[in-house]
Amino acid sequence: MDAVHLLATTLGLGFAAGLRLYATILGLGLAIRFHLITLPASAQGLEVLAHPAVLVAAGAAFVIEFVSDKIPWVDSLWDSVHTIIRPVGAAILAATAFATIDPVMRMVLVILCGGVALSSHASKAATRLAVNQSPEPFSNIALSLMGDAAVPFVLWLTSAHPMVAMAFVIVFLCVFAWLASRIWRLLRNGWQRLQRWFGQA
Repeated sequence: MDAVHLLATTLGLGFAAGLRLYATILGLGLAIRFHLITLPASAQGLEVLAHPAVLVAAGAAFVIEFVSDKIPWVDSLWDSVHTIIRPVGAAILAATAFATIDPVMRMVLVILCGGVALSSHASKAATRLAVNQSPEPFSNIALSLMGDAAVPFVLWLTSAHPMVAMAFVIVFLCVFAWLASRIWRLLRNGWQRLQRWFGQA
């Protein structure tokens, strides 16, 4: 796998993990176990995701996240807890995937994967905080289902068409950089409201 494909895989993996870390692990693990994808030599470390113990743990966490993500404000609380977990998890995935490549290149890819995960997580969390201001739950559930569907699509796109996946993530990162200050304000205001809500409960 050349450097461009390594970068494409890293960006796609980070984007998916930032949206749904456990779905990403579970989806990759199942795809590897049932031979739906063939791992390149530089990413053989991901074979550990197909181990039954990993699949069971990821599956249990996925179910909890799937339910939590459909409940207004509970989803935002879940996102706040995962502000650290998702980027770190994405970085660990990259470190595991590229364990056999040059250490310097591996460190660059680990940092990139974690950074992309933080960006997609922040965008997702900010969107859900904005939607939670509405009293009706249907838009929240619809967005959650879109997020559920986005992960297998991004993983498939990264595997089948890595250049397209890379272009998509790069465009996303440009938009994220442009909107970063607004996203930060939305997250800060939403989390303050969430804290007040739990303080009054």
